[in-house]
Amino acid sequence: MNNILIEVPTWLGDCVMTTPAIENIIKSYPNVKITIFGAFVSTAIFKEHPNVEKIVLDESKKASSRLKWIYKQAKALGKFDVAITFRRTFFSRLFIWFTQATTKGYYRRYTKEVIHQAIRYNDFVNKTFKLDSKAQDLKIYFEPFNHEKPTLGINPGASYGSAKRWYPEKFSKVATELSRQYEIIIFGGPAEVDMAKDIEKELIKANITNYQNIAGKTSIKELCEKIGGLELFITGDSGPMHVAAAFKVPTVAIFGPTKDKETSQWMNPQGRIVKREMECAPCMKRTCPLEHHECMKLIEAEDVLHKIKEIH
Repeated sequence: MNNILIEVPTWLGDCVMTTPAIENIIKSYPNVKITIFGAFVSTAIFKEHPNVEKIVLDESKKASSRLKWIYKQAKALGKFDVAITFRRTFFSRLFIWFTQATTKGYYRRYTKEVIHQAIRYNDFVNKTFKLDSKAQDLKIYFEPFNHEKPTLGINPGASYGSAKRWYPEKFSKVATELSRQYEIIIFGGPAEVDMAKDIEKELIKANITNYQNIAGKTSIKELCEKIGGLELFITGDSGPMHVAAAFKVPTVAIFGPTKDKETSQWMNPQGRIVKREMECAPCMKRTCPLEHHECMKLIEAEDVLHKIKEIH
């Protein structure tokens, strides 16, 4: 097998969870050349992957006719031994169907059993490539940043929706408690800039000065590198949480409306989860349908600090 086309998930975290499956393909075909297709954010994690020959961005939503764009792009990419998609959308299936690939694979769930998403992706690869592999570590080919001092990262955002977000004043309380032990970095994407500023305001009130607020200021490569070099990471269920798992950064992840058994950190022995058992959770909603948000509201800074003691 010489060349493979892979359409990766749109969300950063989902994309990171495909990496054990992709690495298992490479273990079976070490010289394979891979073309990655997908969104700007998620494809960026493959920029220094030794087997990735080309990255093609999915810009079909900008086209006057999405169908025509997908057809032309699929044909323009040329021939492949295998083309697969880790997505389940109509347009993703069409894109793969249009490609000039000898074998075509379309992601699907093979069991209704509650299992981790990394295993689901790996099962799909096993079926498509006729492998018998197990999902191993997450893998990102960027080098961790060398922070001069032990550094705590806090990541208040979660792109999926507000229901997954813990509160800025609680993040800042944790950071304040740990400020003598660590330098502090506030992470976040463009959508989390305001939340990051709220945390920064609380730190200023507490006379904390050893922090950086880099929310909205990093590339995906820089985000991964800076997370990779952290001593400790506090985060919600988010893409950066999975990046931290890839580098095995000691992490406390705060879960509310989502299924931790499916999307918690994969194979991070230094990862811990904080959550409240609620009848309404996990609801998997973007915003709290009951409008009380207690699955996150009831989690206190002390709960997170207690979990930190388990790993530090």
